[in-house]
Amino acid sequence: MIMTTIYCSILQSPIGPLYIFANEESVIKVTFKESDTQDLSENNISKLAATQLNDYFEGKLKNFTLPLKQPGTDFQQGVWTALQTIEYGDTCSYLEFSKQQNNVLAIRAIAAANGKNNLAIIIPCHRVIGSNGKLVGYAGELWRKKWLLDHERAISKKGQMTLNL
Repeated sequence: MIMTTIYCSILQSPIGPLYIFANEESVIKVTFKESDTQDLSENNISKLAATQLNDYFEGKLKNFTLPLKQPGTDFQQGVWTALQTIEYGDTCSYLEFSKQQNNVLAIRAIAAANGKNNLAIIIPCHRVIGSNGKLVGYAGELWRKKWLLDHERAISKKGQMTLNL
């Protein structure tokens, strides 16, 4: 079995610490969940991700340009790729998203894949909301989802929409 070295950078963001994990080639996880990083050091990829995320929080960056790799089925990978097409400052309901994927019957599977995304903010699962406009289903907690969406709307100046928890 080949051992892969894992690296970690921690970004102190406006909505709490972000733990950014990388290997030699890619960012593999970005999470708000406190993680044991005691024996982990940074590498160029984790530092680049921290810099880009910091720029995102400062309103200077809307699209990430990072090598990404997270394990998942072909279906999940397709959902995660499609999430990256939701524009900064926009939202999309799970129903709209499933229609865009030409698979309305897979709405629950799409929601489940969205929930398994391990690359918070970079793969913008926070931009998917309930059909009734309510904020639903965010592993980083709904108050963070609201903050991220409000932040993107303010920076993009796309107008205000009431976001309900």
